[in-house]
Amino acid sequence: MSLPPVLERLAGQPRAARLLAANLAAPVHAYLFLGPAGTGKRDAALAFAAALVCPNGGDGTCPACQEALAGRHPDVVVVERSSQSILIDEARTVTALAQRAPRAAPYQVVVLVDFHLVDEAAPALLKTIEEPPGSTVFVVLAERVTPPLVTIASRCVEVRFSPLSPADVAAVLEREGVEPGLAAEAAARCGGRLDRARLLAADRRAGERLALWRSVPDRLDGTGASVAVLAGELLAACDEVVEVVRARQVEELARLEAEARATGERGGGRSAAVDTRHRREQRRARTDELRAGLAALAATCRERALAPGADPRRVRFLLETLAAIDEVGAGLIRNPNEALALEALLCRLDAGPG
Repeated sequence: MSLPPVLERLAGQPRAARLLAANLAAPVHAYLFLGPAGTGKRDAALAFAAALVCPNGGDGTCPACQEALAGRHPDVVVVERSSQSILIDEARTVTALAQRAPRAAPYQVVVLVDFHLVDEAAPALLKTIEEPPGSTVFVVLAERVTPPLVTIASRCVEVRFSPLSPADVAAVLEREGVEPGLAAEAAARCGGRLDRARLLAADRRAGERLALWRSVPDRLDGTGASVAVLAGELLAACDEVVEVVRARQVEELARLEAEARATGERGGGRSAAVDTRHRREQRRARTDELRAGLAALAATCRERALAPGADPRRVRFLLETLAAIDEVGAGLIRNPNEALALEALLCRLDAGPG
C-alpha cells in the first residue's frame, strides 16, 4: 500500500502508518494511539489529521496540511490537560467541541493528549467518544491503558507505537539537519524516544552530564561528607537541560506571536494552554534527565559488579544498590523531594563495602 506523503514522515512506525492510511477513505469515530512517550504518537496524530482535512488526501505541502501539522488548522483541535490528570471540566470542553461542525474540511479531528491520566473524567467522556457526530474523529493518545481508560479504549481502533530503533531516530535527526555523528550519538542514548533524541542533539553538554553520573562511585569517600555536594551537582546538571528546553520554547513563542500579528489575532499567540504545556515540557525534560542519570549510575554499578575478581560482598552490595536506584527512578512519577531521594541513595552507596 502506498502511503500519502504526510504519513510517510512517521519514523519507525510502518505498521501504524499503513493502518492509518487504510482508514483515510472511511475513518471511524475514534482511534487510540498507544505506546511509550517519545514514540511519535503526537506527530502521527497531526499527520493523520492533516490527511483527513487535506483536499488532496495528505500531500503534505498544501496550506491545509501545513496548518494541520502545525496544530493551527481550524478543524484540528489538540486538547491538553491542565493538571496532574484530566479534569471533569476538560471533559465537558471535549464534549462541546465534539458537537461543533467542521469549518473548512469534511472532518473535525479532536486529539486528546495524555489520556492514560484520565481518572474521574472518564465516564463523562465515554458517550461522547463512542457516539460523536459523524463529522468528528477522535484521536486519543495514551502511554498505557489504565483502569479508568479501559472502557474508552474498547470503543477505539487501537494503533500501537513502539520505541524507535537507533537507526530510525538517527535518520530522522539527520533529515532535520543534525550532523550524522551527533545524530548517531543522540540516537544511541535516547532509549528509543525521538523527543529525547532531539533534546540531546541540541544539548552540547549532555555527554559531560553523563560522565558526571558515571563518576559518582569514585567521588564518594565513605564519610558522607561528599554526599550533599555531589547531590547538588547532579541536580544542578539536570537543571541545565531545562534551559535547553526554555530556549526552544522562546523560539516557539516568538513564532506564535509573529503568526498572531500576521493574522491580526488579538492577545498575541501566547495562551494559558501554551504556558501550561511549556511548564509540563520543562518538568518532563528534567525528570527524563534525572532518569537518564540514574540509568548511567546503574550501568556503572552493574559493570563493577560483573568485573572479574570482584569481591562477593561488594557484588552483593552493588546488586542491592541497583534495586535502590530502580526504586528512586520509579518513584519520580510521584514528584518526590528529589534532593532528599538522591541524597538517601548516595548515602546508601557511600556506606557500602569498599
